[in-house]
Amino acid sequence: MTPIRVLIVDDHAILRMGLASLLASKCEIEVVGDASDGPSGIRKALKLKPDVVIMDLMMPGMDGIEATKELLAKTPECKILILTTFGTSNGINNALEAGAMGAVMKNCDFSELADAIRAVASGKRYVAADVERILVADPPVAALSPRQTEILQSIVRGLSNPDIAKQLGISVDMVKEHVESLFQKIGAANRTEAVAIAFRKHLLKM
Repeated sequence: MTPIRVLIVDDHAILRMGLASLLASKCEIEVVGDASDGPSGIRKALKLKPDVVIMDLMMPGMDGIEATKELLAKTPECKILILTTFGTSNGINNALEAGAMGAVMKNCDFSELADAIRAVASGKRYVAADVERILVADPPVAALSPRQTEILQSIVRGLSNPDIAKQLGISVDMVKEHVESLFQKIGAANRTEAVAIAFRKHLLKM
């Protein structure tokens, strides 16, 4: 049987080495390479043409979501399995919407990771039960409009409504309407909650 060729993309060297060592014990899986960030992961995937890319969700610079989008734009046939430590509903959902075939937590059993790799390699979607629980318990927020993103960025920076109005060149009343609409969409009761949700769900590029 031809082994499933796997590329590991994660910014933690010890995790990459540990995964590679564990996967080496599976005769049907072959680790063909690893990368420490999104850009190098894309370059290696284009060169090595793995069957499955194990992609860390949160990496400095280009995160797993952006790397997934860019890689699949260049090689649509590539299968991507998201690996995450803490996982946010928005981050996981965005990665799946970007084209990832599956998602598992980094603390999952090795047998589950192997099952996920096999499923994704065969073209099947694999979302681990604990990942599903995150998505159900804390539903992802719908995509923000460009204006809502600007408003949220300003709130995170601590700007008042008059400050935001001046910055965006709109009336204070219009800012109030945008803020109310934003709070309703993300489920925030006030500015403090909005900031907390923005960070927890990774709604902005920080």
